[in-house]
Parts: sequence; structure tokens; C-alpha cells
Amino acid sequence: MGAASLKVVDAAALPPAQAERLEGLVATGPGAVVSRTLMKSGGGTVTLFAFDAGQGLSEHTAPFDALVQVLEGEVDLTIGGRPVAARAGEAVLMPAGVPHAVTARTAFKMLLTMLREPRAA
Repeated sequence: MGAASLKVVDAAALPPAQAERLEGLVATGPGAVVSRTLMKSGGGTVTLFAFDAGQGLSEHTAPFDALVQVLEGEVDLTIGGRPVAARAGEAVLMPAGVPHAVTARTAFKMLLTMLREPRAA
């Protein structure tokens, strides 16, 4: 996995009452991971990410559930030591408290929704 630089796009959230093509709201940069937060509240965040091929995020743990929706390309996730491959059109739940890592198999874009409220049993 390459040593990616993380670039945060400083842009306003989604405009209300307007359709947007998510893939076009964040661009892949060479050797980089780019993120853009679309919504943020006490209940969670919705963030777009664009990864160049071979880039990733090392293993870490989040205290909240995270839903990964792959918009373009392919990604290899590791969740609790288990490999999970996902491609455009697929979604993967990363449970709270479980270590996970992200590696871009190809250049890819994802929408990450962090849910700060516990899931109902």
C-alpha cells in the first residue's frame, strides 16, 4: 500500500433540494486519498472519499457503525481480520469497535456514512 496523502476538500455540504451526482463531488488525486464531508450532525456524518489505486487507510477502529457504499471502482476491506472485496454498486457494514482497513484495488470512490446512534437489536 502506498503512502497516501490525505486531502480534505474544504467545500460546503450538499445544497438542499438539488440533485447531485455523488461521484462528481470529489476527484481522485495521484497518490492521494481525498475526502469531502457532505453532512455532519450529532447523529453522524456522511463523507465522500476518492482513493487512487493502491492507496488506503491502515487498520483502525471506530466507535460507531460505518456503512461503505462503493460508487466507482473496487476496494479490498479487512474487517475484523476478514477480507471483504467490494465494487461499484455494493455496500458493506463495518461494525462499531471492530478493526478495519481500506485498500483501493483500483481508483475508487465511496460514500461513508457513520452512524453515531447504536443500532437497534
